[in-house]
Amino acid sequence: MMLCADMTNKNFRRWIAKTKKERGSNIILALDYTIPNPRELLLQSKKTIETLSPHICGVKFNRHLVLPLGLYSGVKELLDLTRTLGLPSIMDCKINDIGSTNRMIAHHYYTAGFDAVTANPFIGWEDGLNQVFKISNELNKGVILLVYMSHKGAVEGYAQRVKNPNTNKVYFQYQIFAEKALKWDADGVVVGATYPQKIFEINKILNGKIPIYSPGIGVQGGNIELVAKSRSDYFIIGRSILYAKDPIQSVRKFNEIINTS
Repeated sequence: MMLCADMTNKNFRRWIAKTKKERGSNIILALDYTIPNPRELLLQSKKTIETLSPHICGVKFNRHLVLPLGLYSGVKELLDLTRTLGLPSIMDCKINDIGSTNRMIAHHYYTAGFDAVTANPFIGWEDGLNQVFKISNELNKGVILLVYMSHKGAVEGYAQRVKNPNTNKVYFQYQIFAEKALKWDADGVVVGATYPQKIFEINKILNGKIPIYSPGIGVQGGNIELVAKSRSDYFIIGRSILYAKDPIQSVRKFNEIINTS
């Protein structure tokens, strides 16, 4: 088992970039198991993290794990293991509430051991996401904003047209969110791998200042070669690796495609 230096006082964005470079991998493993038995879920998740840790640069958790395992019990065990193996962790909680609630949500995830959270910019800044950014800055944690999600219904919200009342100019919602990510100095943005043209377009807005995280490769239909050519920075992959006949071979193949595209 590979031990890591204490990264508590390191900035999340620098840490994950360093891990990506050292391991030659842009892949963040999404632990999207749907194993109904909590004990089996915990054991399988531990085994997967240990087995694939040399070939990935981070691990993403979601409610698939938090609800059955518990934040301060099973999930904390997984977070301790992830940190020991030198990997940053992301909680895909999509924070989307009023400021005081948002701060409490972020507080508990960070206390459990997460290094970054995802948040939805739809709720705005004042008494909204300002509290998430405030506590994240206090604790040197990361905030990744949803700019264009990977599912088919994303077009109904993220692609809607919005008129600026001061200029009468019309923008797409995702363009506004990308600009907010720059203004708020987010540590990353989520743009679905199922929309490679949007990745390319949003990259132009961000101008390399904020990394793009792309979920939806494989099972959801995202093509990893197109996503790599669209200049995404991190590739969030779950079921295509977790349920592959040979997960190690699968993640190695994905890394090879990314590094040669």
